[in-house]
Amino acid sequence: MRTIGRFFILLCASTALLGQQADQSGTVTAIRALEHEWVEGQSRNDARVLDLIFDNALVYVEYGGLVSKAEYLARIKRQNPQLDQIKYEGTNVRIFGDTAIVIGTYREKRVKNSETEAQRWRFIDTWVYKNGSWVLIAAGAAPVSR
Repeated sequence: MRTIGRFFILLCASTALLGQQADQSGTVTAIRALEHEWVEGQSRNDARVLDLIFDNALVYVEYGGLVSKAEYLARIKRQNPQLDQIKYEGTNVRIFGDTAIVIGTYREKRVKNSETEAQRWRFIDTWVYKNGSWVLIAAGAAPVSR
């Protein structure tokens, strides 16, 4: 009887673990899609899209300064759409309950004064599942020296 009880507990634990892994896989896919939407929205200067994925209390660390959601969106609205190319080199998404942390690097190419500039960046983004959707609450990016 003890063996059957242990087997049942092991079976329940395995089923729960597989369910968590499937849930995390879906969450990782959703977070990566939101990261892509952020890049696309920014390159098109689509403040409406960014407003939907940024939490109202967003804090963005940029060149050592703090930028609020309102400041970030105001800048996006002022700028002309850019023909930037952003290529992710790799991301790692880690899930902690209702929080997801994304760490990665990307290369950005932009045309400025008819010249192409290239820069490599390292970033960390923090997403929270809030009111039925994932929203970005904190982010930071820093240039990587060559």
